Amino acid sequence: MDQRVTGMVDPITLEVVTEGLIAIVREMRANVVRTSYSAAVYELDDFSCALFSVDAELVAQYNDLPSHIIPMPWGVRCVMEDLGDDLAPGDVILFNDSYRGGTHLNDVTVLIPMFVDGELFMFPGVRTHWADVGGMVPGSYSGAAQSIFQEGVRIPPLKLYDRGKLNKAAQDLVLCNMRIPQERLGDLNSQIGACRIAENRIRKMIDKYGKETVKTCINLNLDRAERRMRERISALPDGDYYYEDYLEYYDDGVFDPVLMKLKLTIRGDEIVADFAGSNPQVPGPVNSSLAVAGAGVFVALKATLDPGGAVNGGSFRPISFTAPAASIVDVKPDAPAGAHAEVRKRSLSVMLGALSQVALERVSGDLCGTSFPNNMGGYHTGHKRNYVYIEVPAGGNGGFAEHDGSSAFVNVDHGNVRSIETVENLEATIPFMVERLELRTDSGGEGMSRGGLGMHRALRLMDEEAEYSVLSDRAVIPPYGMARAHASHQVRATIYRDGVERPLATPGKTTGLKLQQGDVVVMESAGGGGYGDPLRRDPEKVRADVALGYVSVERARDRYGVILTAAGEVDMEATVQRRAEIAARRLLVKVHADETNPYEGRRGRHRTLRLSPAQSAAFGASDGALIELHGRNPAPLRAWAKVVTDANEETIPLDAFGRRVLGIAAGDAVELRVLSMPPIPGGLATGPRTRH
Repeated sequence: MDQRVTGMVDPITLEVVTEGLIAIVREMRANVVRTSYSAAVYELDDFSCALFSVDAELVAQYNDLPSHIIPMPWGVRCVMEDLGDDLAPGDVILFNDSYRGGTHLNDVTVLIPMFVDGELFMFPGVRTHWADVGGMVPGSYSGAAQSIFQEGVRIPPLKLYDRGKLNKAAQDLVLCNMRIPQERLGDLNSQIGACRIAENRIRKMIDKYGKETVKTCINLNLDRAERRMRERISALPDGDYYYEDYLEYYDDGVFDPVLMKLKLTIRGDEIVADFAGSNPQVPGPVNSSLAVAGAGVFVALKATLDPGGAVNGGSFRPISFTAPAASIVDVKPDAPAGAHAEVRKRSLSVMLGALSQVALERVSGDLCGTSFPNNMGGYHTGHKRNYVYIEVPAGGNGGFAEHDGSSAFVNVDHGNVRSIETVENLEATIPFMVERLELRTDSGGEGMSRGGLGMHRALRLMDEEAEYSVLSDRAVIPPYGMARAHASHQVRATIYRDGVERPLATPGKTTGLKLQQGDVVVMESAGGGGYGDPLRRDPEKVRADVALGYVSVERARDRYGVILTAAGEVDMEATVQRRAEIAARRLLVKVHADETNPYEGRRGRHRTLRLSPAQSAAFGASDGALIELHGRNPAPLRAWAKVVTDANEETIPLDAFGRRVLGIAAGDAVELRVLSMPPIPGGLATGPRTRH
């Protein structure tokens, strides 16, 4: 037994106090669900409760959202910076500032400073997704925002209650700038009530065990979580590991992807995640804070190394983050920050890519890569009131060594959030009817283990009019596969009017699109990337996938190399031959070192791959095509073809960072795959298509 335990607090007391604090958080959660006004809370569980120390460390949580919980300590530190010398019993702190420990403006946090014997002891806190916080569209999600001022009311840490007295002017100012203020007031009171419950329960614990014993138990629990995480990190080989990926940004309607780069340094029992080289922030909703980017890193690390261990401030201690200021991962005023979930998911993607180089057996293919928030709002003529509604259709999870990825299931960074709102509650509260809900055939990335499928969900407007907004990612650049697996299908959102498809001008992003009665909003979430060579997948699993409608006969033949008979059985002789043909057609090309800056863009930065006209024709990669390179390391490198007349005819150029991502040296061969033809500026579709 650790002497620090036996010498200070007996182990039974340590466990009882530790679990008692977690039980308090559970009671907070139950109270929020029962008393909140928003369907986003009581239906989707889009909120989190936690306890924090005066040093801004996470003390306890329970099944809460990593996307909320991990950035919240940054917010507590900001509260201490602004108000620490003026905190008193009876205070209630309110904030949502994306630049100072917030996520996006919809995530509003309530903190209560709790005092014991005149000493600041702890902060109970609740972060809740408010369905609307003002801004340019109902729901406050805007795919077209160019400034944070368009995303809603920005609340710095302020005292909503000062020594027990309500600051009604501040409350009125906040609520008057939000749609449906009575709902927001209900959510606010729900949060305050949960914090008050926590305060009362903690006082009872202190009455029973004493303040110093409770404080000692907290510190011991944080210390042992730190030791556990350091032990897991120590098992990884020291070194520097690299990866890069993109977020989808449109500059005046022109597709202009922005770059996220990661250098992951492992030294002994510590990790440094360095985002140097990432894109400067842009006037579009693809930026967020380092607190959010760090959350993606931590989630990937924790899920990979220690999924069963406690999540608290101790487990955060061995990990540090650095990033360029005023970049997409460390946003500064006044750039928009509404796409916090997309930034977090992309930091999770680059972290998976880097970790795969040292722990392939523990990682998965890329996740669906977006939270895919869809907002509908307007006036409900039947209920005679305004409404705001959020839908987050879950996508697929990546395949992994032991199994296929989960389908239409929230990713690990979303914690306890539900994948969709129930049909019953949706149709009872907003004027839409759910016409269709099913898994998307062929949406999961092909691999030895298949990526999980996305979903197809269609909602028909039954009222006179409404507004629709969506702010997603992975609508152009698909989630990647791992270890020679294929990418999955991208997100797709579109409107059907009178049976005719009307694609969004900028895929995955629109703001305040006017809907008419009878319009159908179709939301198709992305799948997860595959894991392992699809030619190694058991043909019987492919047959079963086809029978269940997960995979089409054509995709079974073209990607898995599995040939089925008219009766739906595997033709093994034809399958062996087909797989040999697919393997023989794979494009292998040698690499030469070239340190010329490969990145181009308007405001964004994307990697280009210079090809000669002859190579372009041979590879089937026209100018602007998205290309994937596969090397020795498990995760692929993406680049856009750039056809030039002075390119080397025999090899392709690659800089040192790209070679590190792939784990190759000059002269090595890589597999080249063409993922898509170039996107058309302003939209992927050239015209309407009839709905089938």
